[in-house]
Amino acid sequence: MSPRAPRKQVLLRLDPAVHDALARWAGEDLRSTNAQIEFLLRRALKEAGRLPGSAGPIPRRGRPPADETD
Repeated sequence: MSPRAPRKQVLLRLDPAVHDALARWAGEDLRSTNAQIEFLLRRALKEAGRLPGSAGPIPRRGRPPADETD
């Protein structure tokens, strides 16, 4: 596994109603609000043809998948 570059942190100000809707959507998709924001931004960049080829996949969080060879 290759070492990952540190993730960038940004301050994001949102209308409370927008945040609440985003948080509900994230919960329905079993993502954190932060992961949902990144997912949506990446999708928008890809659809606009602006997602850099050097952008790696979204890092997976949580428990690693069970090894099915057991």
